Amino acid sequence: MISKQAASAPTRPISEQTHLVALHQQNIWRRRIAHILWHAGAVGVVLIFLLPLVWMVVASLQPTGRPPARTLTFFPAGVAWSNYAAIFRVIPLAQQLGNSLLVSTVGAGVTIVTASWAGFAMAQMPLRARRWLVGLALLLLLTPASAVWLPRYVLFAELGLIDTYIALVAPAVMGTKSLFVLMFYWSYRRMATELFESAWLDGAGVWRSWRCIALPLAAPTTLAVLVLSFSHYWSDFVDPLLFLKTSARFTVAVGLRTLQQMYLTDWSLLLAAATIMIAPVFLLYSGLQVWFRDEPDFVRRIFRQMLN
Repeated sequence: MISKQAASAPTRPISEQTHLVALHQQNIWRRRIAHILWHAGAVGVVLIFLLPLVWMVVASLQPTGRPPARTLTFFPAGVAWSNYAAIFRVIPLAQQLGNSLLVSTVGAGVTIVTASWAGFAMAQMPLRARRWLVGLALLLLLTPASAVWLPRYVLFAELGLIDTYIALVAPAVMGTKSLFVLMFYWSYRRMATELFESAWLDGAGVWRSWRCIALPLAAPTTLAVLVLSFSHYWSDFVDPLLFLKTSARFTVAVGLRTLQQMYLTDWSLLLAAATIMIAPVFLLYSGLQVWFRDEPDFVRRIFRQMLN
């Protein structure tokens, strides 16, 4: 039996209900269209950045002696895999790849440690000191790299570091770039100060607070600095050219320049060497991006285990 209250409750007209349903469906379609347009725009941006890489790989497989194609053409004269083998015969590319891998790995590892230390120290300072240090870091970002070439060469020559890999990775002791220090500083500043205060009350010092709390929580920043610093040392051309005198110690960037001087118009060989040079950084970036996107908690656990 229907109660009087239910029977007396006002009901909306059928036309109003139909209008509300139509508005709801219209909003759903708007969201779907916006979602599709957003993904289409993202795919378009990705294609813009990937198209030069695809063109480079395709052009590197063209037969030697041919001019580079003005458009993206897929192997009209066949695939020349021999271009990649020819590079290793012309220059000691395998040795140069090993040298670059050594310098980049050591430089990136030391950069993560020193930049994270500096960023953590800045985050724990008073506000006035932090402002001065952030301003100094921004000022260093505006300083051109060519301004320190001569002072560094004189310093390394006095220390006997010329023609050694120490001269190449020495900037990592200072965090390589002030940008990396600022990245860690901004990550640590977003962390709740109560975490560190409670750790200090429990007897944890600065070292343990950085090692067990700050760095694991800054895993995304650490991976970003890892990719950027590795790419910096891998593609560095000026420092090896200035500080290395023995050809057996040359990195892949110097080797690519040597190949360009030997085969100035052989675009297939040059693009094949450029593909080999770009491949490690591209694979590192893609692998870490997929890994961290799928297993972010796993990455943080790995950081804690490494630091413990």
